[in-house]
Amino acid sequence: MVQIEAVLFDLDDTLVQYKRSPGEVLQTSFEILGTEPLFSVEEYYARYDEFAEKCNSMNELRSECFAALADENGYERQLGRALADTFSDERDQTNVELLPSVSRVLNELNREYQLAIVTNGAPDAQQQKIDAVNLDRWIDTIVIAGHGVPPKPDPEPFERAIQSLNATPATVVHVGDSLETDIAGASAAGLDSIWISVSNSSEEYIPSHRIKSIDRLLSFL
Repeated sequence: MVQIEAVLFDLDDTLVQYKRSPGEVLQTSFEILGTEPLFSVEEYYARYDEFAEKCNSMNELRSECFAALADENGYERQLGRALADTFSDERDQTNVELLPSVSRVLNELNREYQLAIVTNGAPDAQQQKIDAVNLDRWIDTIVIAGHGVPPKPDPEPFERAIQSLNATPATVVHVGDSLETDIAGASAAGLDSIWISVSNSSEEYIPSHRIKSIDRLLSFL
């Protein structure tokens, strides 16, 4: 690997995690509404980026996505919207925490490298998570992709971060937990990638490097 000047990070499940998982909140929302499960959390995940690109806020994203999923599974669209309202009441975007070792890793890396976040999602929700754990103390640039900027794996959000840092692709590495968005997107932007996972990569998306946990990043770089 060439000399690295900047490190880009994914946000969700790379730096932060919800204290209550989306699956838990979804199940609670079904129970509050008194309805059977209209769709699975995996179906929600699969459609998230599609609706993030169309919607201005997290509440709008959820309302449109849940209505579409309800309709596709044979339920009234309005029931999906009611579920979205219940989910929003239950979900607090500030109820997140840094993953283990993230604080120590960012403290160390911030002394030597420029750091950035490149994340997909509704801008309001993602910014609330970032603010809740005070990531700005370490991060130089934030790119929230999905509205106004194509979501990962499109190379544009990576390119925007690189430009903001006044860096070049050859001296930047991206760190994330998703092969489909982080690794594929970094590759499309001409970046080396570091995949955080305990499993092996697929043949379709091959990271430049793999580490089992973010604390391994310090010795790796």
